[in-house]
Amino acid sequence: MIEPGFFAEELRRNGIDFYAGVPDSLLKSFCAFLADNVDPSRNIITANEGAAVALAAGHYLASGRPGCVYMQNSGEGNAINPLASLTDADVYNIPVLLLIGWRGRPGVHDEPQHVKQGKVTLTLLETMGIPYAVLSADEAEASAQISAACKVLATGQVYALVVEKGTFSDGRWSSDGTPGSGPEAPILSRDEAIKAVAGAVGPADVIVSSTGMISRELFEYREAAGEGHGRDFLTVGSMGHASQIALGVSLEHPERRVWCFDGDGAVIMHMGSLAIVGTKAKSNFVHVVFNNGAHDSVGGQPTVGLEIDLPAIARACGYRNVYSVSTLEDLERVCRPQTRIDGRWPSDGTPAPEGPVFIEIKVRKGNRPDLGRPTRTPSQNRDAFMGFLKSK
Repeated sequence: MIEPGFFAEELRRNGIDFYAGVPDSLLKSFCAFLADNVDPSRNIITANEGAAVALAAGHYLASGRPGCVYMQNSGEGNAINPLASLTDADVYNIPVLLLIGWRGRPGVHDEPQHVKQGKVTLTLLETMGIPYAVLSADEAEASAQISAACKVLATGQVYALVVEKGTFSDGRWSSDGTPGSGPEAPILSRDEAIKAVAGAVGPADVIVSSTGMISRELFEYREAAGEGHGRDFLTVGSMGHASQIALGVSLEHPERRVWCFDGDGAVIMHMGSLAIVGTKAKSNFVHVVFNNGAHDSVGGQPTVGLEIDLPAIARACGYRNVYSVSTLEDLERVCRPQTRIDGRWPSDGTPAPEGPVFIEIKVRKGNRPDLGRPTRTPSQNRDAFMGFLKSK
């Protein structure tokens, strides 16, 4: 296996010392090394992969040196636009080194959302005319591959190094200053918050949950409660798009309250969607963001979720009622009126608020080590969800 420090030093030796990207579980030890050893101004975790390519392009324009953009292969789709219309030789001819984690490689078992992406990872690069190599786990061979890649970069082309599972040796995450840890960390766990919100939704309500730990914890909540899964659409891929799926459902079913369970990293990835929800959604839309300031599903790397004011952004985008909570008591108080679309809450007469509604819940990073995964296939989830929507 390759030591992350060795890999970074080989890049530096070849003139690459600027990094941008979205973390991936196959690259987490390398990302950990960058977090511990590279100045934050030279290692920027971006909103999405396309933005990382653009950031690296700006770095090249200013310095004349290529940058390294890291991503999971699911991020290739986000990156295609700037790769085709900005960095390509037919446009500005700007070199970028792509470091792509190969989830779902054919012949290697992986989660369903990675299967198709794994099949087309190399094909997409070939279609884009991007030369690539599958990074060797042998350091001598990897060094030669980096040198060969940099010769291509010197011509102005983009080059990709594709990383298989187990290529990098395991690293550690720094505990200093990472969001969601330390004395100022939120006291509420995401698991507790999900149980509280899911337990408060009405019997006709539905939930669209974001990819990663949120969907996994929601699934386990239903299992533990002995409930069915028909009311939940688990968005196991498509990071950042759960709110638009929920919006599409809510517009077709104004008689049902539709809850979107989202994460801070997912919201930031496609933040423009807040403006569409804020201006198009009706009072039956409730957007719940579990904000732990981290990309928890791929290693806990930081986001800027706890450094920005997401409720203020939602309010500016047109959400009619906006809340931010960090305790179970406040969460239960805020959720109570959301369980009725119209009329009054029977216990205290509180009017149901106008929507769309935005609820930020500040939670700790991390999850139970024994957290399982959904045992139903995506198509089974789809059919059960659509069946529930058809019911009265």
